[in-house]
Amino acid sequence: MSPAARLAAVFLAPAIVLYLVFVLIPLVQSVWLSLYEWDGVNPVKTFVGLGNYLDLLDDRLFGVSLRNTLLWVGLGTAASLALSLGLALLAWGTGRGFAVFRTLYFMPQVLPTVVVGIVWGWIYHPGFGVLNRILDAVGLDGWQRGWLGDPDVAVYAILGASVWASIGLSFVIFSAALNNVSAELLDAAKVDGANGVQRFRHVIVPQLSHAVTLVTSLLLIHNFQAFDMVWVMTRGGPQNSTQLIATYTYQNAFADNQVGYGAALSVVLTVVCLIVTVVFVRLRERTSEV
Repeated sequence: MSPAARLAAVFLAPAIVLYLVFVLIPLVQSVWLSLYEWDGVNPVKTFVGLGNYLDLLDDRLFGVSLRNTLLWVGLGTAASLALSLGLALLAWGTGRGFAVFRTLYFMPQVLPTVVVGIVWGWIYHPGFGVLNRILDAVGLDGWQRGWLGDPDVAVYAILGASVWASIGLSFVIFSAALNNVSAELLDAAKVDGANGVQRFRHVIVPQLSHAVTLVTSLLLIHNFQAFDMVWVMTRGGPQNSTQLIATYTYQNAFADNQVGYGAALSVVLTVVCLIVTVVFVRLRERTSEV
């Protein structure tokens, strides 16, 4: 081994060890536990093979949590992507004022998700919540409701809080990418008579393709992992309307002491997240090549 290779191995070793300890080994353990029926306390585990996975097919709550998770991922990713890109475009070219916007938009990103969930729970409170008071002040009292107690709107209410808390990083990435957009191409398009929409679609968006791929991939993974905000605000209720696979996994593994079944749920969530993310990246790469 050359000196350069040995030096590289020395620097990579800590990261590899951390990856093995905190990612690969827990993943293998989860797959292994998913093949057993275990309450998490008794040292005896009962091997059931694929039994836990077969039970998922007959579990109504698993179907509900999967549907809610896909809804959460689809709407959450699209809304965060659109809002962060829109805000980045509005702040683009503001000069010194850009630092102010960047700080304001990124601030929710540094707050613990649990804190964000508690604060938004107060905002949505049917009695003293700010949202209902604002609606009453502007004459829209008919829209008032218990936002987190209504099965028809609870998931959208929590999703709105999640989007608010997650657009900061996407905004920063898009802002950095916009600084690399060719001013010459924009000026040429303007001279050719292209309006703002046409310049955005045919000049700006193609130059943001890599940033869009990166941000969307990060948002997909983030939304598939959604747990803490939902758990803090509703614990999957009311009537399981906000139950996600992550919260259902926690409920089974740690509340109902069905560790093997919870492990199977976590494996399914990992596989679904991996498939969706890989398919998206492949499609983006194929589109970029064209």
